[in-house]
Amino acid sequence: MQNFSYKNPTEIIFGKGTIRAIKDRIPPQKPVLFLYGGGSIKKNGVYEQVKRALRGYRVSEFAGIEANPLYETCLKAVALVRKEQIGFVLAVGGGSVLDAGKFIAAAVCFKGKDPWEILRRHGSNVGAALPVGAVLTLPATGSESNGNSVISRAATREKLHFFSEHVFPVFSVLDPDTTFSLPVRQVRNGIVDTFVHVMEQYMTFPSGAPLQDRFAESLIQTLVEVAPVTLKKPGDYEARAAFMWTATLALNTLIGCGVTQDWSTHMIGHELTAFYGLDHAETLAIVMPGVWDYKFAAKKEKLQQFGRRVWNVKTARQAISETEGFFHSVGMPTRFSDYGIRAAEAAAKVSARFKERGDIFGEHGDIDAAAAKKI
Repeated sequence: MQNFSYKNPTEIIFGKGTIRAIKDRIPPQKPVLFLYGGGSIKKNGVYEQVKRALRGYRVSEFAGIEANPLYETCLKAVALVRKEQIGFVLAVGGGSVLDAGKFIAAAVCFKGKDPWEILRRHGSNVGAALPVGAVLTLPATGSESNGNSVISRAATREKLHFFSEHVFPVFSVLDPDTTFSLPVRQVRNGIVDTFVHVMEQYMTFPSGAPLQDRFAESLIQTLVEVAPVTLKKPGDYEARAAFMWTATLALNTLIGCGVTQDWSTHMIGHELTAFYGLDHAETLAIVMPGVWDYKFAAKKEKLQQFGRRVWNVKTARQAISETEGFFHSVGMPTRFSDYGIRAAEAAAKVSARFKERGDIFGEHGDIDAAAAKKI
C-alpha cells in the first residue's frame, strides 16, 4: 500500500427534504449563481425547493448546461459571474452540471489568458476557485464529493478533465426523492458509471490494501443487488438511496487511497464521446472489457479475486463474462456495432488523438496510442 494523504472537505447532506438545508450553508452576503441544465428540475419540484431555500439571497440563474458540458457554454456563465460579481456557485442537477459549476468556479479565478489551459494541464494551474455547492439529482459521477470535472469543447471535438482540491463542493445535498422521475436510460448510465469508477481504482494488481479491496467489492455487491430493483421500481426509496450513496462512495477519493489506479477506460471513453456523441457510460461499457482482455495477464490475479468474491466464479475469464452480463442485464450494450459505429474507424481516431497528445494511461503506464487502438 502506497503512502497517501486523504482530504475531502465536502459536507454530505443526505435524505428526504434536505434541499432546505442549503440556506444555512451559503454566506448571506454572497450573490449566488444558480446553475442548472435543461429544465427537468422545473418538472420534478427541485427548482421550487431551491428557490425557496435561496429566499433573501441575490440570485442569478444560468440554465442550459449540456449532458456533456461545453466549454463554450461555461464561458458564457463565467461572463455572467463576473458581471454580477457572484460569490458562490450552486450547481443543481447531475454530474454534468456539477462539473460545469466546478470549471466555472475555477475559470473565474484563473489568472491565465485562456481558461482551456486549466483542462490542458488537468488542473495543475488552478490556484483558487469560487466556493461551489451542489444539489444532486442524478447518481452517477460522484462529482458531488470530489474535485474532478470533465468538459467538452465543441470547436475542437475534445473532452478533457481536470482535478483540483479548490473545487471540491463545500456541501452537497443528496435527496433520493429528487431522482424518482429520471428516465430509465439515465439510471442505467448511472449504474454503469458507478461500476466502472470502482473498477478503475480496484482492477489493477494486488497492492497490499485488503481493506480498500473489500470496500470496493462491497460497493459492487451493493450495486449489483440494488440495480435491478431501482430500475424496475424507481419510487422505491430504499433501493434508490442505496444506489445514490454507492455512486457517491465510488468516487469520493476514499477507496483509491494508497492504491495504484488505472483510468484508461475513462480516457479512451472520453474520446469516443467527443467523436461520436455516445453517453459517457455507454463508452465505458464498450471499452472496459476490452481493457481487461488486453491487460489480461497483468490483471489476471485481481480478476480472479473479483470473480470469487463478487460473482462466485473461479476464473478471470468468467469474471469478465459476468461483468458484461451484468451490463446487459441493466440494458447497457457493450459493442460498437450496437450503435452503428465501425470499431476500426473508432480505433484509428482514438489512437491518433492519443498520439497527438502523447497520452499514456493505465496502472503500469503502458496504455499509449498503439495500445488504445488494440483495445
